[in-house]
Amino acid sequence: MDSLRWIDDELALLEQQRLLRRLLTCSPVEDLRIVVKGQTLLNFGSNDYLGLASDPRLIAAARNYLESSVWGSGASPLVTGHTGAHSDLEKQLADFEATEAALVFSSGFAANVGTITALVGHGDVIFSDAKNHASIIDGCRLSGAKVRVFVHGDMAHLEKLLAQASGFRRRLITTDSLFSMDGSAASLDRLVELAEQYEAMLMIDEAHATGIFGNAGRGLAEAMNVEDRIPIKVGTLSKALGCAGGFVAGSRRLIDWIANRARTYVFSTAQPAAGAAAASAALRIVQEEPHRRTTLLKKANSVRSHLQDQGWNTVSSDSQIIPILIGEPGWTMSLASRLREEGFFVPGIRPPSVPDGESLLRISLSYAHTDQQIETLVQTMGQLAR
Repeated sequence: MDSLRWIDDELALLEQQRLLRRLLTCSPVEDLRIVVKGQTLLNFGSNDYLGLASDPRLIAAARNYLESSVWGSGASPLVTGHTGAHSDLEKQLADFEATEAALVFSSGFAANVGTITALVGHGDVIFSDAKNHASIIDGCRLSGAKVRVFVHGDMAHLEKLLAQASGFRRRLITTDSLFSMDGSAASLDRLVELAEQYEAMLMIDEAHATGIFGNAGRGLAEAMNVEDRIPIKVGTLSKALGCAGGFVAGSRRLIDWIANRARTYVFSTAQPAAGAAAASAALRIVQEEPHRRTTLLKKANSVRSHLQDQGWNTVSSDSQIIPILIGEPGWTMSLASRLREEGFFVPGIRPPSVPDGESLLRISLSYAHTDQQIETLVQTMGQLAR
């Protein structure tokens, strides 16, 4: 008996719906280019927003650490996996985020799941934006709390749900600050007001905003001048910082609690310390070279304007993430294929990453993209729009 024979039918159905994904083996080369199936492509699909993933200073920091230490951390942070490099990074992150403390996780996904499940459980309620990242959604599901999903960005709907929710022990509102697929921003000013009015904890994930927004690069909470009213901030080291891992920043008591109760922290081997050393180097660059983020956002505004002039629907993005709404997954993937033929890697995004009817091309700009590279992409998009 073949107990897995049902998978063949399910995979065939995904193929028919143009929703089947296959792993790509990508070999990075220079100048934001990757080699896929022997073809060299200009990469507009990476989250390396500040161009730090290949920065020699990060590579040197990791190499220097390894010359006097080892690669694997060997244990969870609460056993022997928390090294001086991890501790230094956490202190640096706390200073950067203007909080009392910070805690580093092995991934941003682990940070979201671990934080949510540490804060709420049975008898509690979570209010979650409909377009939150999968890591937030999974954290909500695993927590055991009741989950109330509000319409994306609809503060009136959220307030209605908050007003109707009584008899719960704790309340948690959770949202991305910058949504990863459509590049839109959460209404953090209104979210802060509602959290305070209804005595709810507020947790935001600044994964795609850290290093990009705000005078100091802390993210959208800083840019919107509400960060001192948000008690729980999650971020990642794997996007603008060009490294790997995630973190939570907040009060000392918050971090102490999460370190004791977040299962994705307690029962997971700590990230290699050399990676923490590289992240520390990246954080210094973010603080010392603000022109990277300002230049990036100027480039994004220019690209978005040109695409809109060509007739493309860039939705409500106002960031370095530029979505091009197509709608139907088959046509989306056809456009992605045509872009590859022209030498560009621009990923097609389909359900379940986005809702049905909202398939899109996702252009991720980087500070490292040259003006010529961007101009060539825009010209190619213009040709496809005809």
